[in-house]
Amino acid sequence: MSFKVQVGPPQISIHQGHTVLVTDPDGQITWPSDRGLYFFDTRLVSAWALYANGESWELLNGGAVAYDRARIHLTNRAFLTEEGRIEERTLGLVLGRAVAGGLHEDLDVTNHGRKPVRFNLELALRSDFADIFEVKSDKIVRRGRITTEWSEARQCLRTSYHNRDFSRAVSVTAVCTTARAVYANGRLSFDLQIAPGETWHVCLCYDLADGTKHVPAPKACTDQTHLSEHALASEEWRGRVLKLRSSNEEFYRFYLQAVEDMAALRLPVEGTDHMVFVPAAGLPWFVALFGRDSLIVSLQCQLVHPEFARGAIDVLGRYQARERDDYRDAEPGKILHELRYGELAHFKLIPHTPYYGTADATPLFLVVLHAAWRANGDRALLERTLPHAEAALEWIDRWGDRDGDGFQEYQTRSPAGYENMAWKDSGDSMTWPDGTPVRGPKALCELQGYVYQAWLGMAEIYDALGKPGRAAALRAKAAELFRRFNEVFWNEEQGFYAYMLDGEKRPIWTVASNPGHLLFSGIVPEERAARVVARLLAPDMNSGWGIRTLSAAHPAYNPYSYQNGSVWPHDNGIIAAGFKRYGFGAEAGRIARDISGAASHFLLNQVPELYAGLERRADGFPVQYLGANVPQAWAAGSAFMLLQALLGIQPDAPRGKLFIDPHLPSWLPDVTLQDLRLGHHVFDLRFRREGDTTACDVLRGDASLIERRDGLSLLRALRNGETA
Repeated sequence: MSFKVQVGPPQISIHQGHTVLVTDPDGQITWPSDRGLYFFDTRLVSAWALYANGESWELLNGGAVAYDRARIHLTNRAFLTEEGRIEERTLGLVLGRAVAGGLHEDLDVTNHGRKPVRFNLELALRSDFADIFEVKSDKIVRRGRITTEWSEARQCLRTSYHNRDFSRAVSVTAVCTTARAVYANGRLSFDLQIAPGETWHVCLCYDLADGTKHVPAPKACTDQTHLSEHALASEEWRGRVLKLRSSNEEFYRFYLQAVEDMAALRLPVEGTDHMVFVPAAGLPWFVALFGRDSLIVSLQCQLVHPEFARGAIDVLGRYQARERDDYRDAEPGKILHELRYGELAHFKLIPHTPYYGTADATPLFLVVLHAAWRANGDRALLERTLPHAEAALEWIDRWGDRDGDGFQEYQTRSPAGYENMAWKDSGDSMTWPDGTPVRGPKALCELQGYVYQAWLGMAEIYDALGKPGRAAALRAKAAELFRRFNEVFWNEEQGFYAYMLDGEKRPIWTVASNPGHLLFSGIVPEERAARVVARLLAPDMNSGWGIRTLSAAHPAYNPYSYQNGSVWPHDNGIIAAGFKRYGFGAEAGRIARDISGAASHFLLNQVPELYAGLERRADGFPVQYLGANVPQAWAAGSAFMLLQALLGIQPDAPRGKLFIDPHLPSWLPDVTLQDLRLGHHVFDLRFRREGDTTACDVLRGDASLIERRDGLSLLRALRNGETA
């Protein structure tokens, strides 16, 4: 590949858990900017600069060598000392950093000259303790007091922030050095004397504090972090997930990087471990618990790492709303949107404590519960989650359907709430065909599909739990929703579904990608599916790098916008899965090819959250969206969902079946899967093209458990309550 696309401004981002470090390419943190060391949504270091006798260093090369580690090589500019001039490039400085709770920094200065050198190495640090929301908005308000303490004996600089009962602190300790530090004028200084060919070293350990909770820096130097407990746990996780091999290097790298991104985004949440956990949404701004994101990633990881779903279900159930709170848009049974820990959240200046402003997370919670049970057959998961599931079903009926018309609508009750509460949550993403903003409670099409899917899934669960009456009632509700939805939302002339109903129940015929989710949910009649597929693949929707969020023929279309014409990999993964469900395997392969091809142009084959919806050219490449998160969990997860769509794999662990319906396109002639889990069973499978068909070789596992079934037959069985 001759050209690689870099996403975002030149910078280095490393992270682990709730700690994120974003710096300039030379390792410095320029003030003012949005860069810094963040810990639980607070910026603990807002400026960092290193000087040799007052002169800055010159960057050679640097970058992240792993998601939690960076290495930067610098050299000196010419500067004067008492002993004379030190010429440029006499000194080499290697800056190593590793995040694991706190931050460990290694500074190694080597004298490559022929004479001894003596100079003053200065580190200028500043901490503003700004809330991440205020940093993003560039409207920082100082509310509390910052104090600094220097301990000569312990070689420790501690900077603390206090605002009533909210506090944060960072302690920087110099260790493993022959030159002791002095603190003055806001700087740590080291008087260095280095003989020719020798290297001076210091470790700087950044211990972080959140109130009474102290998080220490890793003690080992950065070249030893691969032996840390966190690194070993990550390696164990990688060893358990689904592995893929293929002669197609492009798709292999796309998949492999997705696994690395998922490993990077594992979020430590109380009650989870290194094998069962919840993903952060994305770096650098969304290292937090998100309901919708965690649930969609759980669906994407159904084959690759089923424990994602278990972690998401348990954690989100723990935070399920129990009462109405209009400021947080909470109602009993609702699943959260976002949980934050910064100063603004602490003092409830923002509603993210948690905030519940999402209309789709609650039905998706039920969809994921059903998918998790089908993947692992864990009856205990159903039994312990059933109270949360029933509360979610009650929310759908009582609160999700605001006016009792049988459809799901949303509208914020909070003065700080979100205008739009679906995955397209930007304020300008909901418009009429003429570009006018849609007003009033909105009944988005995909919300109806998610509820339909949730009701059918829960009906199967109730059957398994010995509650046939409850199952029959849910299937009846699903059938009625199917009938009414297809009566109200369908446009026969367009051969497509309405984007939504507005507050006056008028259908909005704007052509957007959302109806593709309806195929995934199964709410589309079989005879209409081909027209929906064709409309989504029409030139105004299909950019060649993936399906756009909005038709290029729409007045509001902007390929550089967030959700009005951009391409989102996760959106395309869901659409491809829907295509496959209705028997359009070749069309699903087209989408997989486009997204995989786009990934090959990005650095590391790492797809970002979104990219521009510009039309693909033979000599072109995907163009970045400014501000896209990378890595981003559901963007990475698109690789997994596209793989599942190509192979048509549907687990049914409760009945001991693994259904497959493989359709490998010509560009992907073979795929081998290793460690595919179905409950307690483990398989290695090789899929290969034989002419126009795809064969499956069982390399490990019980071949009698594998059965070829297409998505439509499985969907019919689910609708009718039949054993697949």
